[in-house]
Amino acid sequence: MKLRLLRCLRNPKQSARPKEEVHHQMIKDMSSNFKDTMVKILLLGTAESGKTTIIKQMRILHINGFTDDERREKIPEIYQNIHDSIKQLVLQMQPLSLRFGSVTSERSAHYILSLPAEAPEYFTEEYCDHVVTLWNDVGIRACYDRSNEFPLLDSAKYFLDNFARICEEEYIPSTEDILHSRKVTTGISKITFRVPIPKSLGGGEQEFRMYDVGGQRDERNKWIQVFEGIQAVLFLISCSEFDQNLREDPKQNRLQEALNLFRAVWQNRFLASAGLIVFLNKYDIMERKIRAGKHIADYFPEFDEFSKRPQQQQSCFDECDWTKMFIKQKMIDITHEQFKRNSRNQCDFSYSERECYYHFTVATDTRCIRDVFSDVQQMILSENINVAGSSLF
Repeated sequence: MKLRLLRCLRNPKQSARPKEEVHHQMIKDMSSNFKDTMVKILLLGTAESGKTTIIKQMRILHINGFTDDERREKIPEIYQNIHDSIKQLVLQMQPLSLRFGSVTSERSAHYILSLPAEAPEYFTEEYCDHVVTLWNDVGIRACYDRSNEFPLLDSAKYFLDNFARICEEEYIPSTEDILHSRKVTTGISKITFRVPIPKSLGGGEQEFRMYDVGGQRDERNKWIQVFEGIQAVLFLISCSEFDQNLREDPKQNRLQEALNLFRAVWQNRFLASAGLIVFLNKYDIMERKIRAGKHIADYFPEFDEFSKRPQQQQSCFDECDWTKMFIKQKMIDITHEQFKRNSRNQCDFSYSERECYYHFTVATDTRCIRDVFSDVQQMILSENINVAGSSLF
């Protein structure tokens, strides 16, 4: 009798063990299958939201960065960024009714305005002296403080603060210089890289292909060319642009444009099966603006009502926190909207069937992007395994 009882007690453990082994083997097999399948990620967002910077970060993190020759190839781009920035600041002095701080600065301004739109091939000592004089001028600094009123590169201050180093004869761009440099994206570019898979998901490596497309209005009609086979969309929105207007439409607020574009992407039927991850980017610049006295309520009056919500009181400690949460809530609200059936591009499922994931990022911060992309990678792989697993039952 005791023998029978012992056998009965042992049987459940003996039968459970094979099930666990089968489950782990299934995960291993599905992970192995996904290793042979390239994961395609599409970067979307308005112009200057940080998409190309993410591509650069993937190269730094997963393809051993940039060689010295590749760094040198970036010099003309960085020179052009500096030239565009200082020239734009000088051009905006008169429209903003600002005055230069000295006659010397006025002479430097005339010199810069006499130059063509293209940056010099080499920065001569004369050119460097004039740029240094202007950047140290109190009038130009006052103009920079009002740069939300006209188009200016986000990296203008970074490059002008580092101008003495960049002027050196043997200058080779640093990784940070490359991350801050900007060149308008036209057409479609891509990068392919391999990323280690966590042991919990089977180990090994997974191949990713990431597509970058131009964010200007006249570039968006090209996006559909890469929609097929996309497994995840990384949508970038610049938190810092709440007080700026579009280059191509000076009457349109940049943040509002980004929210409108997010709505179109969220409701697009060609992307209905793709995971959607939002990078709320450039929150560091947003924080600097707020600490300098800018307020999102001046551009989005509904912010005042949002900041009075009791459910937000515990998670928001200052205006920076409130602003971040306000922008995120704007996007959440869009995902809860009922779809308007007025376009053949809109999808047919309910918002409740789809999730959207949000991360606050600084695209020029490699550590930040490494940590965030690690989460994104694990989410994509886990989702793929879950989908494959559910299809087996």
